[in-house]
Amino acid sequence: MPTQKTPKASSKAAPKAASKPAAQAKSKVKAAAAATAPSSYFSLQEPVRFAGPKWKPTERQPLAYRWYDPERLVLGKRMADHLRFAVCYWHSFVWQGTDPFGGDTFNRPWHAAGGDPMQQAFAKADVAFDLFTKLNAPYFTFHDRDIAPEGATLKESNLNVRRVGEVFARKMDETGVKLLWGTANLFSNRRFMSGAATNPDPEVFAYGAAQVKNVMEMTHELGGENYVLWGGREGYETLLNTDMKRELDQLGRFFQLVVEHKHKIGFKGMLLIEPKPAEPTKHQYDFDTATVYGFLKRYGLEKEVAVNLEQNHALLAGHSFEHEIVTAQSLGIFGSIDMNRGDELLGWDTDQFPNNLPQMALAMYYIVKGGGFTSGGLNFDAKIRRQSIDPDDLIIGHAGAMDLCARALLVAEQMIADGALDKFVADRYAGWNGALGKSILNGKRSLDDLAAWVHKGDVEPQPRSGKQEWLEALVNSYL
Repeated sequence: MPTQKTPKASSKAAPKAASKPAAQAKSKVKAAAAATAPSSYFSLQEPVRFAGPKWKPTERQPLAYRWYDPERLVLGKRMADHLRFAVCYWHSFVWQGTDPFGGDTFNRPWHAAGGDPMQQAFAKADVAFDLFTKLNAPYFTFHDRDIAPEGATLKESNLNVRRVGEVFARKMDETGVKLLWGTANLFSNRRFMSGAATNPDPEVFAYGAAQVKNVMEMTHELGGENYVLWGGREGYETLLNTDMKRELDQLGRFFQLVVEHKHKIGFKGMLLIEPKPAEPTKHQYDFDTATVYGFLKRYGLEKEVAVNLEQNHALLAGHSFEHEIVTAQSLGIFGSIDMNRGDELLGWDTDQFPNNLPQMALAMYYIVKGGGFTSGGLNFDAKIRRQSIDPDDLIIGHAGAMDLCARALLVAEQMIADGALDKFVADRYAGWNGALGKSILNGKRSLDDLAAWVHKGDVEPQPRSGKQEWLEALVNSYL
């Protein structure tokens, strides 16, 4: 594939064409997109605006934010800068409402049988940016296969992605919407059924690497603030046909190559792994945050790669969402969030919009308390239910989730400002700030020293209540 020149990252810089055909197609893109754009996909014509907690739906204003006020200062920072909302392309515009027992329920016009795939991709981009602006969402996210059809060769596929990238660059310039992150789909095509980086065939490894190169460079050119790698097929179905050590070494080398290329092209964004324990594979190598950290340490990547955490994935791994958030912060690899909700009665990735205020309040409390986001944000990796077939349901689902997260942020603000939770934890560990605790942690005490100290003083430590019930009641009092 020809070498691509990569300009300085900017949301105003159109991606460079990957080949001569792309340059020839450039002049046709705008006209094709305009020709295929629907006159009005959503019935809601005006953007969703902040109306305050007392707002009630009216015919004139059927939808509004009660809590999401982007300019409101929360703990000294704009609410919009705390939350950094993003809309994902795949669930919103690619999923057709299918499940294992039934087909398309949404009947999106860009999925109509017999249509020109590229013109449908341009029409889909028009609707996408219409949704972003109606929600006042500052960011979006995508996989390469979400935005453009796959071609007969990788060269053709990359060209298709680049042509849509040109549309993105223009629309980003017109609307001010930015790219939170891009990523390559290395799991849907049949060639990846045994993984991409962990595939037993090095040709598949090379193909995946070439695909990532194109998407990372386009993400950089569009001013994207992160790049994500999710290893849905990087795992195994059975150990009977698997060389785990070899596959882990391959995966480590793949990430090293991505890091090397990031620095080569001058991409300043964060690289992110998205942990998930299983589905589609029986066991994924990026099982959870702690597992990812061990992997990063082994291959010398812990300073280069962070994690993109998803609530539903935490649940599937047997953890709470806040467990994964605090683990990532404690290990220094917290990056970004895929905000959604998993059904606790089901054992698969349901990707529902968040609607549980207590859960979200705790998540926001730990995110903000831990320093918040740098280049990451809250990306709604969530989909409306397959029975929610009205186009406006896309707006309603996202707006409700954005409002919930804003309200959760305000609850977290109360929790932090009050300080009672922090004070309890600080008091509980206060002994470690004393002479004994400091001498243990700074290496000045051996086992002999500690044994002698206990025997000499006839030390008999007495347990203290952890006050869990009081703390849980305290959290509820902020709601």
